[in-house]
Amino acid sequence: MNPWSRFIVPEVKAERRPDGSVLLRAPEPLGSYERSVGDVLLRQAREAPERVHLAGRDGAGGWRRVKYGESGRLARAIGQALLDRGLDAERPVLIAAENTVEFGLLGLGAALVGVPFAPVSAAYTRPGQGFSKLRHIAGLVRPGLVFVDNWSRYAGAAEVFDGVGAEIVVADDIPADAKVTPFAELAGTPPTPAVDAAAEGVGPDTILKILFTSGSTDMPKGVINTHRMICANQTMILHGWPFLRERPPVLLDWLPWSHTFAGNFDFYLALWNGGAYYIDEGKPAPGLIERTVANLREVSPTIALNVPAGYMLLLGFLERDAELAKRFFGDLDILFYAGAAMDENLQARIRKLAAESGKDVPLISAWGATETAPFATGMNFPTEYRGNIGLPAPGSEIKLAPVEDKLEIRVRGPNVTPGYWRQPAATEAGFDEEGFYRSGDAVKFADPDDPSKGLVFDGRIVENFKLSTGTWVHVGALRLALIAECAPVVQDCVITGQDRDWVGALAFPSLAGCRSLCPELPADAPLGDLIREPTVRQALEAGLKRLAERGGGSSMRVARALLVAEPPTIDAGEITDKGYINQRAVLDHRAALVERLHADKPDEEVVAID
Repeated sequence: MNPWSRFIVPEVKAERRPDGSVLLRAPEPLGSYERSVGDVLLRQAREAPERVHLAGRDGAGGWRRVKYGESGRLARAIGQALLDRGLDAERPVLIAAENTVEFGLLGLGAALVGVPFAPVSAAYTRPGQGFSKLRHIAGLVRPGLVFVDNWSRYAGAAEVFDGVGAEIVVADDIPADAKVTPFAELAGTPPTPAVDAAAEGVGPDTILKILFTSGSTDMPKGVINTHRMICANQTMILHGWPFLRERPPVLLDWLPWSHTFAGNFDFYLALWNGGAYYIDEGKPAPGLIERTVANLREVSPTIALNVPAGYMLLLGFLERDAELAKRFFGDLDILFYAGAAMDENLQARIRKLAAESGKDVPLISAWGATETAPFATGMNFPTEYRGNIGLPAPGSEIKLAPVEDKLEIRVRGPNVTPGYWRQPAATEAGFDEEGFYRSGDAVKFADPDDPSKGLVFDGRIVENFKLSTGTWVHVGALRLALIAECAPVVQDCVITGQDRDWVGALAFPSLAGCRSLCPELPADAPLGDLIREPTVRQALEAGLKRLAERGGGSSMRVARALLVAEPPTIDAGEITDKGYINQRAVLDHRAALVERLHADKPDEEVVAID
């Protein structure tokens, strides 16, 4: 059976307008969708009470599995506790925690009774971050209740929470003298008919949550997410992936719920289809990816969800362990990636490994934003175009608007936010005169003569910059070209050179790629050692020369590159809420490396071409 035959690819209508813009939409209507997230939860609790819903590691190292019947019961109890405290849109819930079962249940309880909740990056609560973003968010949200999963991890931020007069609820590690409320107290509240009355009053326009952007150019903005946005979005996904109805999906996911990828797309994908969501406490980073590997020995997902960098790091373990690879691919229906284009080398390695495990697994991608819930376009068909983000889903109307010499992708539909929380100026600036959300992302047609071939991501409009000569550097196109020419060394990169004479790059290396160039070194040689090896540096230099030979002038020529062993992190804001590298944040956080790269006399670690 052709694995692609299980997907439905929508047709696309393209309307080219006199102003140079293009409207894209699926001719098929979206149709009806659910009224609220709470309605879906209670339906699953009635129809599949014994099916696993949420699972996380318990203190003994096993899995704590919460079934749908228990999820429904606990959500009602938590909802009652929130109503007892008089919480509402004026006094919402703020969640500052890693992904946990309690986090998930609190969000569901709040959704059930119509109390908005605001998940924020756990990194904002750690002393090293300075608390500036946390203070900003707490001031905007003005929460009546703050949830943290582990008190000792977040105790330093208590002063911020005290400053807004919020009750602090803690799940674990509660000291005897702490003036906090145990989460168990919320979960043990007997529900009353007030819960049912509140749930009945929740409608499509009720605010579900406030998700904060990464704050790459300013302080984070709070994106209002309504029940309509999520309900419509999950229906859009089902239009293209009807097989989700055939068997409940199983997810093993590390991505943070403070971001729209996991917090909306992944979390509600499991809920809508009666699936099991296993919380992976690992991350794609040395020392943490091993936890993901251990979890994969116990949980076989049906849908893999990750960013390309995550797959790259995981792939090294799968290639060295055939049994683990068989477990990973054994039940897999989809390998989904978003946030960045996946290079051909990585795709080829995944397909080869899947075939050796007896599977043909489609590699699927999509595009969206926190403001679009997030799904707006989907690539669920075979494509030869790298960076293809597919076509608009039914109900998602796309406008390609000329900005400078690029096409900005803009979105209108029931999945789009009504605006930003308590920031009217940002809301006004975020939409154009026709009500389309301005994404700031650029796209182009995969085939200008055939819109059905999909759209290709073409970088961030706001990332482009000028050299000292006045020449524009289009970061997105150059970044993809550099990665392609410098394979297998470079996994991703950040382009430098604003107001300077020439272009440079901070290059994030591929661990597996560097190891393949150094077979004589131990298999566990650290990345910091690998990037200093002559063969790796020579391969990078050869790639820079190939890029220069392609032509395109100074804007498409990278004169110097510096391999950086420390990968970009979500915690530092170097990965955006959309999942790709935050160019501005990396340049800000690694300013010293940029200066080394552009020094008059660079040090020996900088790779340069004439």
